Amino acid sequence: MKKPSLLNTLYRLLRYGYRLVRGATGQGLSKLLLRANMVEYGANFRSNGVPIVDIRHPASMRMGDNVSLNNGLNYNRIGRQQRCMFVANYGGVITIGNHVGMSGTALICHCGITIGNHVLIGGNTAIYDTDFHPITAEGRRRGAHAEQAAKKPVRIEDDVFIGAHSTILKGVTIGRGAVIGAGSVVSRTVPPYEIWAGNPAKFIKAVDQ
Repeated sequence: MKKPSLLNTLYRLLRYGYRLVRGATGQGLSKLLLRANMVEYGANFRSNGVPIVDIRHPASMRMGDNVSLNNGLNYNRIGRQQRCMFVANYGGVITIGNHVGMSGTALICHCGITIGNHVLIGGNTAIYDTDFHPITAEGRRRGAHAEQAAKKPVRIEDDVFIGAHSTILKGVTIGRGAVIGAGSVVSRTVPPYEIWAGNPAKFIKAVDQ
C-alpha cells in the first residue's frame, strides 16, 4: 500500500480545516434561519450545512431535542444530494420529536406532518401531506390552487427507519419500529414493526425483534 504523499496530506489537512469553518458557519446560519421562520427547536440541534426553510404564517413548525440535519453535497454522500427542505403553508403544522436524523429530507406540509422520537430518515426522502393539485382534469384546467387539493395528515411514529430516496404520501401512518426500504413509494398505512418496500410499497416481512 502506498504511503500518503505530501500533497495528499496537505489536501486532507486543508479539507479538515475547511470543514470545521463550514460547519460552524452552517450551524449559525441554520439557527438564524429557523428563528426567522419562528421555528421552535430544542437542545443539541445540529445542522451540517444550511436547510431550506419556508414556514408561512399561520403554519408552524417545531423540533425536539437532539435533531440532526445533513444538507447538500458535502454530508452523508450517498448520491443525488440535496438540502433538507421544510415548507409549510395553509396552516400546516410540522412536528418533529427528539433524537431525529435527516439527510436531504423534504417535508412539504399543507395539513400536518408529525415525526416521532428516534426516527432516522434516509437521504433525499420526501414526505407530502397534499396532492398539490386537484385530481380532476377540470380542476387543473381551472387553475385551482394548492389549498384546494386533497390533503391528509402524515404520521411517522417512534423508532421508524425510512430508507433513502423514498416518498411518503398524504394520509399515511408508519407504525412504530417499522422499516421502509430504499426507493419506496408509501401510499397506505404501514403497521408497527413491519418492513415494507417497493412502488407502491408492500409488506415484505416482520421486523425481527
